[in-house]
Amino acid sequence: MGLLFFCLLPSWDSFAQSERIEGDSLTVVEGALPKNPKKATILSAILPGAGQVYNGKAWKVPILYGGIISDAYFIGFNNRRYQSFRDALEAFDEGEPNDFPNLNRDGLVRNVNFWRRNRDICILLMGAIYALNIIDANVDAHLSGFEISDDLAMKVEPQFERFSANATTYGVSVKLNFR
Repeated sequence: MGLLFFCLLPSWDSFAQSERIEGDSLTVVEGALPKNPKKATILSAILPGAGQVYNGKAWKVPILYGGIISDAYFIGFNNRRYQSFRDALEAFDEGEPNDFPNLNRDGLVRNVNFWRRNRDICILLMGAIYALNIIDANVDAHLSGFEISDDLAMKVEPQFERFSANATTYGVSVKLNFR
């Protein structure tokens, strides 16, 4: 719940600005984004992938759910291995036969710790996937109003400069034109 609050906090006071230059003055227009970042964030928090669909980036949803499903599989796999070694360690301590007769107590303890650590890391990874889903939806909605103009251009031209009667330099000039 704290992660959800933390992810929603930046979007509450988010304002998009669009600048228009009119003569010598600069006019700022509030709320010029086509997509609402707060709505995208809330949608992704409620149902992972819903914010990406809202932003028009539905191609990200299979990648997101592929990560979630893979991580859920590995959480289950590591947990089953952890439980089997934990049960074997308990049986060893009680003097009963266990599923791993070739391992001594130290080997069983190492395996219990190894599989528990792997399970816990996978659980943290699931939280990271969930958080990245929310952050991606928020950032994508913020960038939905980013204008890409055809007037952006880069020109590479030869350049000749004469510093004195005997010294001429030759080079390459890179010019960037921004509208």
